[in-house]
Amino acid sequence: MHLFEYAVLRVVPRVEREEFCNVGVVLYCRDQGFLQCRFGLDEARLRALGGPDLDLEELHARLQAFERICQGRRQGGPIGQLGTAERFRWLTATRSTVVQTSAVHPGLCTDAAETLARLFSQLVA
Repeated sequence: MHLFEYAVLRVVPRVEREEFCNVGVVLYCRDQGFLQCRFGLDEARLRALGGPDLDLEELHARLQAFERICQGRRQGGPIGQLGTAERFRWLTATRSTVVQTSAVHPGLCTDAAETLARLFSQLVA
């Protein structure tokens, strides 16, 4: 069994109202060298929370930035060049933006990719 940590990706269309919609999960497992996120947008639900002014294209671009940082390539910018644990900590740092993360939660797994899929299904889909 391997220790993993995860956080739920949330969209907070109106930060001042503190209402959110779970849209993804980011999972880190040091032992397996694993850092990935998975997201999906329920546009109707997001529009109900954010109204007609919510820019879904911009939101999608922000979530894709999470993916690029997880991949750890040059395309992830300066943060993408950090070590795996540092990238995870940066992604899960508290922020007051439209895309936020939950608190970080630990667990044990045998397969990090399978665990990410299960958490996405349970917490987002």
